[in-house]
Amino acid sequence: MTNQSTIPVIVNGAAGKMGREVIKVVAQAPDMILMGALDTSPEHQDKDAGELAGFSEPLEVPITNQLEPMLGYVAGERQLQPGVIVDFTHPDSVYDNVRSAIAYGIRPVVGTTGLSPEQLKNLADFAEKASTGCLIIPNFSIGMVLLQQAAVTASQYFDHVEIIELHHNQKADAPSGTAIQTAQLLAEMGKTFNPPQVEETEKLPGARGSLSDEGIRIHSVRLPGLIAHQEVIFGAAGQIYTLRHDTSDRSCYMPGVLLAIRKVNQLKSLVYGLEKIL
Repeated sequence: MTNQSTIPVIVNGAAGKMGREVIKVVAQAPDMILMGALDTSPEHQDKDAGELAGFSEPLEVPITNQLEPMLGYVAGERQLQPGVIVDFTHPDSVYDNVRSAIAYGIRPVVGTTGLSPEQLKNLADFAEKASTGCLIIPNFSIGMVLLQQAAVTASQYFDHVEIIELHHNQKADAPSGTAIQTAQLLAEMGKTFNPPQVEETEKLPGARGSLSDEGIRIHSVRLPGLIAHQEVIFGAAGQIYTLRHDTSDRSCYMPGVLLAIRKVNQLKSLVYGLEKIL
């Protein structure tokens, strides 16, 4: 049963592993209705989103690759809450997806990473002008937010830190958005990390990882068998302090996704990071 408190949701990237998980939880949420499922994969066109997500019964929501008609359709459902689109697609398409959604008054909740700082600024300006909420969430896991908070606390006492992020080998961007965000949070502490001890020489380019703000190194690993993992390693004389978060199942992200869907309609601009809405 739908009413004016029901949130209509579109899932973009519906045939992907994250997209299927989002379909499951949205379809079961009492205050949401799955209105659309988008994916560009030719083999999944016109398949039922529910069956693809593993439900025994169809949801009668066919998968399509027609983004703008879907945005227009949901925008026209005036008897419901403003629509939300959850985007787990690809770094090459997410910027245009978000702009299109905002133009139609649909609120984006974005888990796709790989947006550049310039793209983020442009989207923030566009969302603010449209007075439309938008959430860019590098990581929907509550555990990762806690790791980042612990890392910020530790950074007050350690001058040396490096980040290692490990993901499955189908992840397109590196470093991960979560690792970049973690480095940004540490850099905001106002100190420069890893003062040089020697003049380093890389015998192979990139051996020391990528160099983020304030001297923080980020190392990326891509292997089958991994899902999403991150270590923040602090070092000082006589001690190592390691913070690590491991994902064993994508269901760990779903409470954060549902929270973001419920919160984004309360916003009038772009917000970056799950910790901002907890």
